Amino acid sequence: MHYPNALSGIALVLTAVACFGALDTTTKQVTVTVPLLLALWFRYLFQAVITTLIVWPQRGRSVLRTEHPRFQVLRGVLLLVSSFLAFASLRYLPVGEFTALLMITPIVITLLAAQRLKERVSVFRWVLVLGGFAGTLIMVRPGSNLFGWAVLLPLTLVFTNAWFQILTSKLARTEDAVTMHFYTGWTGAILASLPLPLVWQMPQARAEWMGLLLMGLLASVGHYLLIQAYRRASAAILSPFLYAQIGFAMLGGWLVFSHVPDGWSQLGMALIAVCGATSAWLTARENRLPTQPVEP
Repeated sequence: MHYPNALSGIALVLTAVACFGALDTTTKQVTVTVPLLLALWFRYLFQAVITTLIVWPQRGRSVLRTEHPRFQVLRGVLLLVSSFLAFASLRYLPVGEFTALLMITPIVITLLAAQRLKERVSVFRWVLVLGGFAGTLIMVRPGSNLFGWAVLLPLTLVFTNAWFQILTSKLARTEDAVTMHFYTGWTGAILASLPLPLVWQMPQARAEWMGLLLMGLLASVGHYLLIQAYRRASAAILSPFLYAQIGFAMLGGWLVFSHVPDGWSQLGMALIAVCGATSAWLTARENRLPTQPVEP
């Protein structure tokens, strides 16, 4: 397929991952004072309502049409669990390092494809897998600020997000992207509402309300721009640029929290970025799985 607007697609995907990097930074700041589950509920409710207001007048009930309602709900559950783990991770970990760890997802997808889906994995892909895990080990080495129990949160998130990506690839063959986005938002909003009475705490400060609104806005705009980007360019073209999210996350961590990763952590992040971006590009080029960035 020819994509005449590839440059605009790249610009859109870079703007989208900038939104996700800013979302990570805002989430880390907001959840210091706002209960985690409350922030999670607000983020999904905002996305679900905004999506409905935009989509329903154009599509009506047709947006609900799906051949696999159970898988649509399962996809929403997987993303909600991933978002919860992301919110929890950001309470304890620096934004840049957290984002870099999440970016080993394409590498884990390669492992899952080999073990569960019985797909053949080339020697070069195994080299990329080893390189990505080497970068992870450098980042979580003893003595680093990531060495501790909290690092288990993003590593668990990597696996839940990998299964989310695999399920997305299955549904994308027959399901409409807008319908998938619609079900994901409302599944998250409804399930996040269940424990809400246990944690409800009305935000008091204006900064808390502004932070929650900004989280919802960044998530919604980021997803919308990402969909528009993939309409203009192929996943093989766009997937390497998703790793710019690491740079945006590092910038946010420096501007808001005055945190700069040490030299070893930067080396680990670079290894993950190079190996992960290459793996994601190969995957997209082979049209096996779509690649999407990870955001709370």
